[in-house]
Amino acid sequence: MSLANKKIIVTGAAGFIGSGIVNKLLSESIEVLGIDNINNYYNPFLKERRIEAIKEIEKKNLWSFYKVNLEDTQKIDKIFKEYKPDIVINLAAQAGVRYSIEKPMDYIESNIVGFLNILEGCRNYKVEHLIYASSSSVYGGNKFTPFKECTSVDHPVSLYAATKKSNEILAHSYSHLFQIPMTGLRFFTVYGPMGRPDMAPMIFADAILRGQSIDVFNNGEMSRDFTYIDDVIDAIYKCCLKTPYPNIHFYETKPDPSTSFAPHRIFNVGSCNPTNLLDFIELLESSLGSKAIKKMKPMQPGDIKATFADIDRLKNWVNFTPKTSLKSGLMKFALWYKEYFHSSYYQEP
Repeated sequence: MSLANKKIIVTGAAGFIGSGIVNKLLSESIEVLGIDNINNYYNPFLKERRIEAIKEIEKKNLWSFYKVNLEDTQKIDKIFKEYKPDIVINLAAQAGVRYSIEKPMDYIESNIVGFLNILEGCRNYKVEHLIYASSSSVYGGNKFTPFKECTSVDHPVSLYAATKKSNEILAHSYSHLFQIPMTGLRFFTVYGPMGRPDMAPMIFADAILRGQSIDVFNNGEMSRDFTYIDDVIDAIYKCCLKTPYPNIHFYETKPDPSTSFAPHRIFNVGSCNPTNLLDFIELLESSLGSKAIKKMKPMQPGDIKATFADIDRLKNWVNFTPKTSLKSGLMKFALWYKEYFHSSYYQEP
């Protein structure tokens, strides 16, 4: 499939992953409309900087941007009606496992109501393909690794995970009822330059460079499948090139949650290389050239002890292979962060 002459909406366009896929699409001369509410969950300055960076490199008038909440039904409907997208990439969401315990209604409004508005836009305006962000957090209480898409994800341990699981269910129902091809992507701990200030790489880097302590939860007995941003963008872009179709081998008596009789598929997007948290900190220290002051703490509510992505299905679907090692990715991140930390653009996370 070619993306030539396709019109694409990217929600969460000011976000870490969203701005990355926008830049990739624009570099391929594809027309993109971005949507983001630029909320203050974390300092909006970095979101605004990402949008500025897009404007600085975009020279072909293929980019437009709307500052809109997804839960604003009328405005979202108007955008779909006027723009008539061929593909929608929905990356907008209220993120954060721990924050979902404090502000549950924010997650219902953005991740449920907002996502429903996107589904309605796809239904009413004949969108060819919806790609939407899920999360590795849906695996919840699962203990067997690596996590496979065929594994049950019926035991979320945070409200954030529950909303992402809900997105998958809602997407499947719309895909079945209205025959809209949809692809759900379960992202595993994405990191890299221009990353989210609420995630460990930037929290740790900021504290290390300031000589402040970092909180190491579960006494460091945790591991994450850290996935570099460029690999995630590659996965999303490749999924844009292949439209899901019904699985004719689907068995209702032994259902596989990742595939369906509807044109709906779910894939893990990870590095397939889990790293212990203490080893991650050691690599980050080496990349930054400074030592961390570690403060050991117990496990936090809603956290998962380990994540580990089995990516065979995505590999077979679109020939996806992560190319960036954690050592290489952290070096690129550290070079960017040190420059950013000392620049006039820097504002405290």
